[in-house]
Amino acid sequence: MDIEQNKALVSRGYQLFQSGNIDDLLQLFADDIEWTGMEVENVPFSRDYHGRQDVGQFFAELNQAQEAQRFEPQDMIAEGDKVVVRGYAQWNVRSTGKTYSYPWVHCFTLRDGKVARFEQYFDTAATRDAFMPAGMGAMAGAAATTGAGTVPIQ
Repeated sequence: MDIEQNKALVSRGYQLFQSGNIDDLLQLFADDIEWTGMEVENVPFSRDYHGRQDVGQFFAELNQAQEAQRFEPQDMIAEGDKVVVRGYAQWNVRSTGKTYSYPWVHCFTLRDGKVARFEQYFDTAATRDAFMPAGMGAMAGAAATTGAGTVPIQ
């Protein structure tokens, strides 16, 4: 596929995601897709996923955990087998009722007309805080994820 075909495939994927057509979206992915997430405390879908069926689990966990209020791909750059998209998202967390937003970057690697690898970059602190259970402050979450609050050896 050429660069324009790669961009069209990625654009089609966003359209399918935004319309909730996850079954057709999954067909755009290679059987052995590598889906790289960023681990975030208390976020059930923040891990790596391997294979199309596992990525389907990602979308199920994402939908159970939060609802998109706004999800906008804004810019797309392609070179060779790579497509990089910059965008903006706003989510409502079902378990806490909190809303959060952030800019994001998605990096796709395509192989044989399918997405073979997906990497995502986003504001993990905003995500962590939105998923933080009631009664736990942001500092408690920061201590749990960074090791802050440990006592130095004297």
